[in-house]
Amino acid sequence: MNNSELQDLQMAGVLWELDDTPMVLRNAENITSTPDAQPNAPQLSRTQTSIVPPIAPTHQMSPDTAAAMAARPTDINSLQRMIAEFCHPLRSGATNVVLAHIAPEPNGMVIITDVPGADDDASGRILSGATGELLDKMLNAIGMSRENVSLVPLVFWRTPGGRTPTRDELDLARPFVNRILEFLNPQLILTLGAVAASEIGNISLPHGHGVAITHTSGAHLIPIFHPNYLILKPAAKRDVWNALQSAQNLLKNADE
Repeated sequence: MNNSELQDLQMAGVLWELDDTPMVLRNAENITSTPDAQPNAPQLSRTQTSIVPPIAPTHQMSPDTAAAMAARPTDINSLQRMIAEFCHPLRSGATNVVLAHIAPEPNGMVIITDVPGADDDASGRILSGATGELLDKMLNAIGMSRENVSLVPLVFWRTPGGRTPTRDELDLARPFVNRILEFLNPQLILTLGAVAASEIGNISLPHGHGVAITHTSGAHLIPIFHPNYLILKPAAKRDVWNALQSAQNLLKNADE
């Protein structure tokens, strides 16, 4: 891979997940040539194989139409149902829609991540698998959990191969993300990874890591590295720990 491991998988944004070996390559490992094969033996037919199959939306939709749809629901449960039925271009290539996790006992913090991972796509649960386990430990370290923190993806379907979503894919999902934030009205937004930092806070990582700004909604916003990045670069956990403590203090001060 190299080029500094594709800039550490684009700060774990993530262009290509570590466990995503193309099926073509897996099959190729099991094929060996036999010089004395029978001339009349059946030959394997050559087929066109695409590692990332093209996905065509069932019909064209504009971000304005998506925004009009997202404005209709009057509560977050109705909004979640609308997202589950939304004809986004990524929907046909994903196994499951990965909806936002809404905290049953909210404490004012919302975490925004980038795209669902392979585990998320399989389970339909946001930030699951090893990534979710690390996130849970990070939250527990500052006395929080999924019971009081909501989790929202930038898009609700896994992209082919876990690649970074396109501008169009982000723009079509964004009205629903914005509407979720309207309903939740958080005091603090924590973004995970480079894509979420850029999209939600117009911040570049690593330069802006851990620096609190004011979001357009009036909430505080702190961008941190994605847990996937911390799995690749454990030394970065110290910076994230400092940022998490800042987040904890901001919430405490807002309650006082």
